Amino acid sequence: MLEKIFKLSEHNTTVRTEIMAGVTTFMTMAYILAVNPNILSASGMDSTAVLLATCLASFIGTMCMALLANLPFALSAGMGLNAYFAYTVVLTNGYSWQTALMAVFIEGIVFIILSLTNVREAIFNCIPLTLKKAVSVGIGLFICFIGLQNSGLAADSATLVSLVDFRESFSTTGICALLALIGTLLMAVLYIKKVPGSILIGIFGTWILGIICELTGIYKPDNEAFFTLIPTFEMTDFSKLGKTFGQCFHFGLGDTGIFNFIVVIFSFLFVDLFDTIGTLIGVSSRAGMLDEEGKLPAIKPALMADAVATSAGAVLGTSTTTTFVESASGVGAGGRTGLTSMTTAILFLLSTLLAPIFIAIPSFATAPALILVGFLMFSSIGDLKFTEDNYTQTIPAYLCIIAMPLFYSISEGIALGVISYVVINLVCGKRKEINPLMYILTVLFILKYVFL
Repeated sequence: MLEKIFKLSEHNTTVRTEIMAGVTTFMTMAYILAVNPNILSASGMDSTAVLLATCLASFIGTMCMALLANLPFALSAGMGLNAYFAYTVVLTNGYSWQTALMAVFIEGIVFIILSLTNVREAIFNCIPLTLKKAVSVGIGLFICFIGLQNSGLAADSATLVSLVDFRESFSTTGICALLALIGTLLMAVLYIKKVPGSILIGIFGTWILGIICELTGIYKPDNEAFFTLIPTFEMTDFSKLGKTFGQCFHFGLGDTGIFNFIVVIFSFLFVDLFDTIGTLIGVSSRAGMLDEEGKLPAIKPALMADAVATSAGAVLGTSTTTTFVESASGVGAGGRTGLTSMTTAILFLLSTLLAPIFIAIPSFATAPALILVGFLMFSSIGDLKFTEDNYTQTIPAYLCIIAMPLFYSISEGIALGVISYVVINLVCGKRKEINPLMYILTVLFILKYVFL
């Protein structure tokens, strides 16, 4: 049955590999179950309700990805977009969180329409293959940087970022960073030796080391910034979901006006559009799913799954649901079909029952997976030919790559890559290299920087 639905043999994979990959993807994404409620609760939303909404929206979106597109990509509440939701739209601009949810809901509806009219697919296909490869490399650096931050290895300093001082607060931040470093080395060795499920084993191994450190007193939780690593077995209060479910339809513009509301919708739309496209390009490139022209055959249903998940998530009570770059961890573990994403979806649904257990997985345990997957995606840089006669292709690719980690945004990397590609090729007399839609994208990106 699974063979018939997901065409496993055609994709040269097995049920065991796909399930392990799905679990791996979930483990690297599980942090969202703790982070998203924390961020959105700042806007006045109930944290338990947000947790349930996040689990259910992730289940719906990822299951749609599995059944509609047969791709190993998982969806959940997008990082960055949730912060924009809480800290900008609500706390800074003064909208209620119900109104912010309505903006997300409308964004999802617009996405569904765009997907039906092939606009999003056309945007995906118009991007040159060199930029698609660059996006894969850039995302690799980006998620590696996220891993370094989540582990505590990268710390704020006078030079913006530096290696953490392990001796300072060793029983909290120091030991966590050290465990992340050990976990990265462990995971790398297992991967090199081709141990099945090496990424997943590395995550659990690092977590277990952390638990041992806590039991022996090396790691000391203080119940404020650093919590216990030992999971609890409390059940979630499902009645809390009623505090956010359907609340997007109880919105009001107040004194902010319809124009400002449209700007908010467009902001959600713009960032989600290019974050999603960037993630699909990067992860698909890494998995070898792009065809000879650099196109993803199942792009339309993949984009539709993303759009449906966004609107469903808004109704349930969470910010924009989007395709996660952490899907690359499952691809790195061998995931190639929708069975991987179906496994991840089921785990998100099960996490509504045992959410405290999943939340107990510390970020320093999942960080090594992000660092290693970053390396795997970075390997695509070998496909770029940095020869003098190819500079009009590779310089925009280079700018796209460095922008993602340094500006902490996938969409900013794509924007810089697209603008520089059009300008450089136009000035250098290579107009035939430019897809007409690239001109439109360039104008839109420039207008974004001018007005948003």
